[in-house]
Amino acid sequence: MQTQKSSRLLGVAVVMFGIGMVASLALLFPAVRDTGTVPVTIIYILAMGAPVGLFLGVVFALLSGRRSR
Repeated sequence: MQTQKSSRLLGVAVVMFGIGMVASLALLFPAVRDTGTVPVTIIYILAMGAPVGLFLGVVFALLSGRRSR
């Protein structure tokens, strides 16, 4: 069944978006930005999870939508 695969896709999309949003908010704090280049780079890469999660959410919506007859 496709519903099992689609619900897994939605879960991955929500987790990726959540991680990306938390990392984006973490970059706003000066204490995080001033720690050094390696932690900031890692948080920046994690922040890219927000657009990836949004894209996966759109893909889930398109795959799970009803087709018109």
